[in-house]
Formats: sequence, structure tokens, C-alpha cells
Amino acid sequence: MDPFSLLVKPAGADCNFRCDYCFYLEKEQLYPNTEKLRMSEDVLEAMVRSYITTPQPSYSFGWQGGEPLLMGLEFFRKATEFQQKYGRSGASVSNGVQTNAALIDAPTARHFARYNYLVGCSLDGPASVHDYYRHTVNGGPTHSMVMQGINHLREHGVDFNILVLVSRANVDQAREVYQYLCDHGFYHQQYIPCVEYDEKGNLLPYAINGEEWGKFKCELFDQWYPDDVYKVSIRHFDAILQKLVDGQYAMCNMSKSCNQYFVVEHNGDIYPCDFFVEPALKLGNVTRTGWTEAQTSPIYRDFGANKARWNEACDSCPHLDLCHGDCVKNRPGGAQSPTELSVLCPGIRMFYDHTRTHFGELAEVVRQNRMQAAQPPPQQSPRQRGKVGRNDPCPCGSGKKYKKCCAAS
Repeated sequence: MDPFSLLVKPAGADCNFRCDYCFYLEKEQLYPNTEKLRMSEDVLEAMVRSYITTPQPSYSFGWQGGEPLLMGLEFFRKATEFQQKYGRSGASVSNGVQTNAALIDAPTARHFARYNYLVGCSLDGPASVHDYYRHTVNGGPTHSMVMQGINHLREHGVDFNILVLVSRANVDQAREVYQYLCDHGFYHQQYIPCVEYDEKGNLLPYAINGEEWGKFKCELFDQWYPDDVYKVSIRHFDAILQKLVDGQYAMCNMSKSCNQYFVVEHNGDIYPCDFFVEPALKLGNVTRTGWTEAQTSPIYRDFGANKARWNEACDSCPHLDLCHGDCVKNRPGGAQSPTELSVLCPGIRMFYDHTRTHFGELAEVVRQNRMQAAQPPPQQSPRQRGKVGRNDPCPCGSGKKYKKCCAAS
């Protein structure tokens, strides 16, 4: 069995916010007869038990939505209980939560700190930018609610990062957004592009195009390099270095296939990707479908292979190894016609043309630092190792007194 992680939607598409650009809110239509989408304890236990007993060295749970914290703290306590109950000695279990942060309070933060949750908080920049598309259900601003939740995380020592969705509201403000985050001490950042289409395949008003994405990423890089390289972690930049140094893909949109994880909806339904939670791609349900069955499903295998069905123009691109045609979701044809070029292709090329040489230099620095760290420490003379009395046995092991041995040298 190939290793995989889980992306869990315990509250389905339910959310306490109504962000204009959210692609997942419409998924509530998959369950028209369910008024309140919430994962039951039975489904939770079945999911944890079945996953954590697969033969893997580590297990990764990503809790997402909608808004996963609508489940309440008791749900996450129960999830931890099941992980401890079914986990085996020597295996590691990690939990990550992607949240709008508005529902984070002190007890929740304490639980996350105790069990080493990594929390991703959605924040698009200062209030004037963040509140442009991110509203409460009643249309109110949300920025102050997010900051209050982040303060709880900080007070309790929870590891967290900031996820910025780059939309029409902030695509021209890379420098300002980056500086805002750094001014607040948010040194772990992630930026993802807003690419959403209408029924005719045209980009929606809040979405961005490839050229805009390229300019944003280039300006972001110029703010980060070289002064902040060892200060600020930007997920995509880290992933590029990991590929150049270790040959491993840390982000699925960079890799050759889309078979790294499964999505589990609130009722246990399994899908291959949260961008493609669609009836035709349903793989089963955690209460009756084994993970080997899901992983070997023709639907799952064929979906994963779509990533490599890139446009023939990609074959001559010097950056194919860092892109592989981009996420299938960003190709206008989607999973039905994955050979179309990503709408972001011009920006991706612009970014790598601008930065690839620098990333290559940084990768070489990482290699050199690793080699130096692996070198044994230089041999020290007994005198350098510490104070030794003249009549004490010589530290070199000769059996002579120090004054008759190395002290005389």
C-alpha cells in the first residue's frame, strides 16, 4: 500500500463565514436532505480506526471545511482519544486544522497545544483587503475575529501558519500583504491563487489570471530574497527547495500524479481531492470501504493519472519538473479534459524564469550546510578539552601523568 493522508471535512461545507470566493460552499448540494452536516462519532471512529491500522510509518489528519471548528472542542477530543486508542507503538500521528480562526477560544487552543496540532489560519492581509471578500453569514467584517483567534493560539504556544488566498482584492499588493504579515510576526506563510470559473468556463470576477499570479509571486519573492530567507518560511518556496535538494514533492500541484490523499466528507464518503468532490468520483464510504479498495479503485487511479496528461507544450518547458502542468483544477478542461494548459501557466513560467537561478543557489547552500553538519568535530588536544591537573592521569589515555605526557608537549 502506498502512503497517503486524509483531508477530513467533519462539518462538510457548513461554515460560519460566507466568503464570496469559496468553492466548497456549493458542496452542501450533495446532501440535500441533511440540514446540518456533522460527522457522527461512529463515522469518526470508523475513519480513524481503519486509517490508523494501515501499514504506514506515519498518519496525517487534515481537518478542513467549510469550517471544521463548527464541530466543537469535544469532537477533537474524541478524535484524539480514537487516535490514541488505535495507534500502535512507534507510529507518529499528526493533526492539522485549516480554519478561519473565528471559533478558536482558550480551551480549543490548549487542546491544540497539548497534542501538537498545526493550525492554518486564513488571513488575506490587513482588514481593508481581508474583509473585501471574507464576510460573516450576515455580511459583516471578519478580520478582527480572525485576529482574536490567532491571539489565543499565540497565548497557548500553538504552532500556526497563515494562508493567504490571492484574489482580485490583493493580487496587486504582494509587498503590502507580505509586510503586513511580517510586521505581525507571522513568519510561516502560504499563498494560493484564486482560480474559479463560471458555467461558461470564464474566470469569475474575484479570480486572477496567470500574468497577475506571476507578477504577484515575483514581487513576493523579491521581498523575501535574500534578506528574509532564514527568517520567513513560505510554503511554496520551501517546497521548491525540497524538490531541488531531496527530489521530493511536498505539494501535490508540483508532482506528477494526484494520488497523495483522500477526502472524507462528514458522512464518511470518500473522494480523491477536495477540488473534485463530485458524485462521479465518489470512491466509497469509510464505514464499508477499505483503504486498499479505495486506493486501487480504477476511478482513483485514473483521476491521479490526469496530472500527467498535460498539454504537449509542457514537454518543452524548462520548469516542467517543478510544475508538471499545474493542478488539474486550474486547467480549464478539468478532469474531463486535462490536456488544456493551466490558466496560470504564463505566471508560473514568469515566476520560475525570475527565480530559478536563485533557488538553485539556495539549494547548493543547503547541501553545503548539510555536509558541514555531517562532518565529525575536529580533534582537540587534552588542554583544549578542559582543565586537567598536572598530576592527574593524562586524558589521552597513555597511562602517564598529565605533566609527563601531553602537558610537556
